[in-house]
Amino acid sequence: MRFSLIFEAQITDASPRGERQVFDELVEQALLAEQLGFDVIWSVEHTSLTHYAHMSAPETFLAFIAGKTSRIGIGHGVVCLMPAMNHPIKVAERIATLDLLSKGRVHFGVGKGGSQQEAGAYGYDLKELQPLIDEAMYLVPKMFVQEEVEHNGPHLTIPARPIHPKPYQDPHPPMYMACTNLDTLARAGQRGLGALVLGFGGPEEVAKKNKIYRDAWASRLPEDQVGYRPIQHLAALCPTIVLDDADRARQIGIKGQRYFYESLNYWYGGGPKPEPETWDDKLLEEGTDTIITTKLASETITMDLRPDEDGRRPSGGILSAKSAYGNVADCIDYVSQLADAGADEILFMTNMGTVPQWAQLETIRKIGTHVIPHFR
Repeated sequence: MRFSLIFEAQITDASPRGERQVFDELVEQALLAEQLGFDVIWSVEHTSLTHYAHMSAPETFLAFIAGKTSRIGIGHGVVCLMPAMNHPIKVAERIATLDLLSKGRVHFGVGKGGSQQEAGAYGYDLKELQPLIDEAMYLVPKMFVQEEVEHNGPHLTIPARPIHPKPYQDPHPPMYMACTNLDTLARAGQRGLGALVLGFGGPEEVAKKNKIYRDAWASRLPEDQVGYRPIQHLAALCPTIVLDDADRARQIGIKGQRYFYESLNYWYGGGPKPEPETWDDKLLEEGTDTIITTKLASETITMDLRPDEDGRRPSGGILSAKSAYGNVADCIDYVSQLADAGADEILFMTNMGTVPQWAQLETIRKIGTHVIPHFR
C-alpha cells in the first residue's frame, strides 16, 4: 500500500492573493508529508477552471517540490496530452529532466483533460480528442528509450530527431492513466498502465472498478502495451479530514466536498457557481443517483448532477459523505475498506476549497503519525 497526497490548488479566493496563499500552503503540506512518511505528492493539471483547480503548471510545482525534498515521490496525475498544450517532445523532455533532478522519483500519469473549457482553450473539441491522446500516449515513452524518434501518424508528424535527456529510471518512470469512467479503467488495464481512479467512489465503487481493471490487465495483449514498464496498480481517491473531534472533521470535510462538487459542476455541467459564504457549517448530505440534497440548519437545497460534454453524469460517489472524515479510527476503518476493495494506493485529498490550512495540516499529521504506521 502507498499513501499519497493529491493537489488541485482549489481555492475560494481566486484573486492573486488567494493563489499565492494556496501555493504556499501546498508547499507546506508537501514538506510535512515528506517528513511523515507519505509516498507520493501527486499534482493534477487543469487550465481555465477558476476556483476548481488553479494547478495549471504542475511541471513547475513538482520541480519546486522535488528540489525541497529528498525522498517522496513526484507524481503527475496527470499530464494532459493535447499537443498544443503539451507536445509529446516537450513532455518527454520535461519528465526525463525532472526524473534526473529528483534521482528517479517521478511517477508519470497521462490523460486528456476533462472539459471543453480546457480543450477549447487550445483549439480542440473534447469529443474528438481521444485518438490524438492515444497517439501521443504511445509516442512519449519511445522518446524515453530510443536514440532517435521519427513518427508519421494520423494526427502527429515528427521528423527524425534525437530527444534528450533520457530518464533516471530505466527504462522510464512508471506510467499511469487518469481513470474517471469504466471505459478508461479497462483501457488502462489493457495497456499495462497503472490506474488513477480520480473520482469520489466509495469502497463498493472502487471494488467494481478494481475488477474491471484487473480483468483487463489479465487479458492484455503485448501489442497494446504503452511504454516498456508494465505496472499493475490501482490508486483510489480518498477525501479526508482527520481530527480528534470527529464531528468537527465531518463538518469541515463535507463542506469542502460540497465546494468541490459545486465548482466541478459549474465547469463540467453548467451548474451555478458555488457560494460557500451562504452555507451553514452544520451540514449533512444525502444522495441518490442523480440528485444531491444538502440539508442546512435553515434550508434545503437540491442540485442536479448535470451531465458533462460527453453526456456523462459525475460519479454517484460524490454524493456520499462516507469518506475518511472523522478521527483516526474512522480514517483507518475507511482506508481498510478501500484496501479490501483492491486499492494499491490511497490518494488522500484535503485540498477542497473551503477546508482551512490548519485542518489540512492536522489531517496530514494524524495520517502520518497514526494511519500509515497502522498499515505498515
